[in-house]
Amino acid sequence: MLPPNRSIRGSLERGAESRPSTRTELPGMVLLLLLLLLPGLDVAVISPQDPVLRIGSGLTASCTLSPELGLHASSLYWTLNGVRLSSSTYSAVSSDTLSIELRSLNGSQQKSGDNLMCHGADGRILAGSCLHVGMPPEKPVNLTCWSHNAKDLSCRWSVSGQGETHIPTKYTLKYKLRWHGRENECENYSSEKKGYACRILAKIALFTPYEIWVEATNQLGSAASDIISLDVLDVVTTDPPADVRLSRIGSLDDQLMVRWASPPELKDFLFQAKYQIRYRMEDGADWKAVDNIGNLTSCRLAGLRPGTVYFVQVRCNPVGIFGSRKPGIWSDWSHPAAASTPSRELLQRGSCDPKAGEQNSALRRELKQFFGWVRKHSPGCGSMSIKLYDQWRVWLQKTRKTRNQSACRPRGFVMRQGCRCRRPGSRLSITLF
Repeated sequence: MLPPNRSIRGSLERGAESRPSTRTELPGMVLLLLLLLLPGLDVAVISPQDPVLRIGSGLTASCTLSPELGLHASSLYWTLNGVRLSSSTYSAVSSDTLSIELRSLNGSQQKSGDNLMCHGADGRILAGSCLHVGMPPEKPVNLTCWSHNAKDLSCRWSVSGQGETHIPTKYTLKYKLRWHGRENECENYSSEKKGYACRILAKIALFTPYEIWVEATNQLGSAASDIISLDVLDVVTTDPPADVRLSRIGSLDDQLMVRWASPPELKDFLFQAKYQIRYRMEDGADWKAVDNIGNLTSCRLAGLRPGTVYFVQVRCNPVGIFGSRKPGIWSDWSHPAAASTPSRELLQRGSCDPKAGEQNSALRRELKQFFGWVRKHSPGCGSMSIKLYDQWRVWLQKTRKTRNQSACRPRGFVMRQGCRCRRPGSRLSITLF
């Protein structure tokens, strides 16, 4: 245990008497330095020590010197966070006490408190105090919770109003079973950009509602959020779909096939997964969504640009776990998969067929003669013309679909169906879409 101040001073004096040759040579500055460095010896004291104050309030503090220093209070000055304060804010109460009056204090600039220091004339720090200036906590809001694969329970919340209390504030997430059980506290906290979060790792009860709330406390007051009630099975989310693959479909230059695997963590739960896809071009920033997939694990994307690289992501929503009627929570998006559609120029360049212009001209002549024959022998299709055939060719070039092919299409895609004719008593049939 450190000796009291008077014992230290007595030891110094006895040590000086035993060495009379050096006692008269000990400068006053060295004595002051010893007094400042010796442990357990207070050279000055600031009162009050480490006060907690509300923003906008005032403070009167005093710095009282130890008699051993041999200093006068009028030679001292004050600093706050290293900035020297105006001499008009303090006055010498006595020869060994200097007071200061601070008004309309702002919030503390750091969580550990603002440093109020008393200095000697040479700039040495004689004493210090930490000022904690802030506000009571406000009510936590936007409390939401989710369960990852029904194995834990995580919650996040934000702070209403300005949120910043400027002093240390403790947030505690509390929970309990609605009809029985004791109150528990979450222990795994983390900070987010717009609030806080906590993950409950204890054993989670299923089929039983929880009551959850947040309490905020600091040295100036406390506040509590509204209590929310939930069943874990209603807030289950899962990992993003795994093994997402994107591949070409033969030589079709405007389509790609997406395949993925269902989340393995939920294989033991009774639920119907719902999937959503989004895709974009490599040089584009806007995603297009396909959300009418249901519980399939593959989908064909149509209407794409030939010779273009596309990025695709998939996410999952485990709907109706054990009969839950809640809409479910979407997982994060999967890692993007990429593939390119075939280039139309390369496909044509690698073909051994006649030139497109020559082939089309011959085909148009044959079809014109054929349609004339159809008008004469099939009165049910008298409205057909070469213009209708041109429209069909344009549609076919854009969609590349046949009667036996199906594809996932974004909302708003319309497929028109035209005329279907069959001459009675013959094997000839014509279908125009």
